[in-house]
Amino acid sequence: MRLKKKFPDFLFETAYKGIVCGVDEAGRGPLAGPVVAAAVILNPSDYPLGLNDSKVLNSNKRESLFLDIARTSIFGIGIAEPEEIDRLNILHASLSAMRRAILDLTTLPDVALIDGNKAPILPLKTECIIKGDSLSLSIAAASIIAKVTRDKLMLEAENRFPGYEFEAHKGYPTKLHLQKLSLLGSSPIHRKSFKPVRLNPLR
Repeated sequence: MRLKKKFPDFLFETAYKGIVCGVDEAGRGPLAGPVVAAAVILNPSDYPLGLNDSKVLNSNKRESLFLDIARTSIFGIGIAEPEEIDRLNILHASLSAMRRAILDLTTLPDVALIDGNKAPILPLKTECIIKGDSLSLSIAAASIIAKVTRDKLMLEAENRFPGYEFEAHKGYPTKLHLQKLSLLGSSPIHRKSFKPVRLNPLR
């Protein structure tokens, strides 16, 4: 029986020869804002300690690790805006964002480790890893880059569309967000194909 790992490690990365990146996204569940993907190539001899799934880290730790990852690693960002999510659906928009993140890297990797069970079409080898952000250090790093980047975009969204309190819920369907959506109607960055948004159209 395989024991569950407490922390991500480099076992998936070292199974391959050549350059390996980890890929993850943030923002599949929200009703508003983009989905943001990140691809990260860690330096095996110089990477931040404490890397883990971004969901188990508090915001201060994520932001600190973001700076350390940016300093020691190669990373790329890919974004799919709400209009693309509505046109393609959230799965295909997420895959498009992942592809953009990988192609945004200054060094094209030989292998991409993808969080989840589906990979974008790419000119390189891919491996899907379910719950990869808690198993692979590279994917954990990508989850942090994606999450912090998206959170910053949602803070900017509050300035553009005041009243929705995007800085508090980041677009996720919390009670507060649903209340604001009912009161104000949807904003230009809401995902019109998502049911709660369809029920509260732009006013």
